Amino acid sequence: MSRVGEKDVRGILSHFQSLPDPRSRVNRRHLLIDVIVISICGVLAGADGPTAIETWAKTQRRWLKKYLKLPSGIPAHDTIGRVLEALSPQAFQHCFTAWLESLGDPDPQEAAHLAIDGKALRRSHDRGRGLGPMHLVSVWATQRGVSLGQVAADDKSNEITAIPQLLDQLDLAGAVVTIDAAGCQKAIAEKIVAGGGDYVLAVKGNQQRLHRGVRDWIDEQMEDDFAEVPVSRWEEHETGHGRQEHRYYYQLSAPEDLPGRSGWPGLKTIGMAIRMSERDGKETGDVRYYISSLRRHGRRFARLVRGHWGIENTLHWSLDMTFGEDASRVRARRLAENLAWLRRLALTLVKQHPGKESLVMKRRMAGWSVAFLMQVLTGTTA
Repeated sequence: MSRVGEKDVRGILSHFQSLPDPRSRVNRRHLLIDVIVISICGVLAGADGPTAIETWAKTQRRWLKKYLKLPSGIPAHDTIGRVLEALSPQAFQHCFTAWLESLGDPDPQEAAHLAIDGKALRRSHDRGRGLGPMHLVSVWATQRGVSLGQVAADDKSNEITAIPQLLDQLDLAGAVVTIDAAGCQKAIAEKIVAGGGDYVLAVKGNQQRLHRGVRDWIDEQMEDDFAEVPVSRWEEHETGHGRQEHRYYYQLSAPEDLPGRSGWPGLKTIGMAIRMSERDGKETGDVRYYISSLRRHGRRFARLVRGHWGIENTLHWSLDMTFGEDASRVRARRLAENLAWLRRLALTLVKQHPGKESLVMKRRMAGWSVAFLMQVLTGTTA
């Protein structure tokens, strides 16, 4: 049995003491830390924006006063919105990352796998200002199920410039970074290698010569079942929910005459992943190609590729299904970005909680019970 007490709350608050307050001193009726904690708790409890956060806080006024000073009472939704819109997203995320890192250490024997991918906030478009949906590029630590950072981009094409900014926020030493085809850029590979990390990058038509070279070389070697070259293989077969899925992975040393090879820092291997599914007598298939700075190791290559698919299935799907992110109609860009980060933080905390309930149920329970909410905040159980 473990109880959440004032010491645990002070430990959480300590990670936000260095967060710069963007407000002028004459407009500080509410403490920054109070607004931040109320926002975190509100989103965990089911709130989807400043108005809902204020409503939740008012229903839990007595409980909040046990831990927060609240010199001017519960802040209004306008105040919450202004603070969240004014906060620097990078400084905001830095404090949260320090907090998440304090909750537990990853397995030191296993290299960190950092999956980077983009997601559109579909309802965030602002036609009056000529703005399409905002895109967020996120990094997901796959072993721990922790969101480590995000950078906003105005559209899909700008994800290429957002990824290097995100990499600058990360400790890449010893890590393996996986990115979909949008991030298959020489400058991005160079930044990862310079930071002491390795990469596995998906290759598609945006790198046409490279994609064709990788595909043709692997296809040529498959004709005689790789009799002329060393290959690392791995297979996975699963049956469940009325579907059979088969996955085949092949990893080879990159040929010396691969088009443009010399321009890719640290490039050692190329790979292919085949995914085949059968359901109700219908078959579907998918083939993807990769370049990597890692040496051949079939099982590790398979784990990294499949782990990257998890950012779509675990992070993005959960944000839409559990937090309704696609339905968010917040137009102000920085407010939308910081609210998106609060959702990613909340998802991380819910996933870190050791209870066996589903993510949806845990979030409901956090809204029903402040005692359970405190367990989620501190990663403990009653």
